Amino acid sequence: MLYITSHHHTTISYDKYGDGPPLVLVHGGFSDHITNWEFVKPLLEKQFTVYAIARRGRGDTDATIDHSLNDESDDIVALIQSIGEPVFLLGHSYGAQVALAAAVQVPNLLRKLVLYEAPHPHSISQDLFAQLEAQAQAAQWDEFAVIFFRDALLVPIEELDELRVTPLWLPILADAKATLGDLRALSRYNFDIDRFRDLRVPVLLQIGTESPRHLYITDTIAAVLPDVCIEELPDQAHEGMTTAPNLYAEAVSRFLLS
Repeated sequence: MLYITSHHHTTISYDKYGDGPPLVLVHGGFSDHITNWEFVKPLLEKQFTVYAIARRGRGDTDATIDHSLNDESDDIVALIQSIGEPVFLLGHSYGAQVALAAAVQVPNLLRKLVLYEAPHPHSISQDLFAQLEAQAQAAQWDEFAVIFFRDALLVPIEELDELRVTPLWLPILADAKATLGDLRALSRYNFDIDRFRDLRVPVLLQIGTESPRHLYITDTIAAVLPDVCIEELPDQAHEGMTTAPNLYAEAVSRFLLS
């Protein structure tokens, strides 16, 4: 891993691989800089120099407490500034909210921006959040993850049962505690749509055709961005880079390199 120090004196770790124009990846919750991208890594590294940041509490990045979403966007800004040339920026889920907040800080250092299903900050009800907090307090991380996938992401129980018996479930559980920090930060985030009206870099908003679209800011942000397009990923939900890596990598490369 490689390291930089943010403006907040936070140690930030990231992986760097591949060859081509720089692409910064910002992972979502229940994943990290490795697991979020493991299936598309062999495809992206053929075309890009990838900088896969480990957000707070992942990799060797500091596991801070009560950090904000804007703190994490500052981490992304620090990494982008360290690269020394304009970059492509891609964020998934909570990481897409972080990437968007970073983008408005350094638009002169961005070539294009890709956001995959950035969640509405208040898409989780207070009652559901209380259930998640209770499971976290009891260190019942399996039930914590089940409740989130079933009741927040609305994953059908049959699909969730299939996921829980695959090798993908253990990394999800390993990241659950750090994901609680994401959810807390998202719940406190002041999502002011007017911040983004002057973001003039080309933006691709990705959404799966099988996703509950109302959970995400896709249409809200599309209404104000000056240079934006929406691409639906056929037969995919919230994890297209895992469930259809070839389809996903092709969509990303087509937009960024066109």
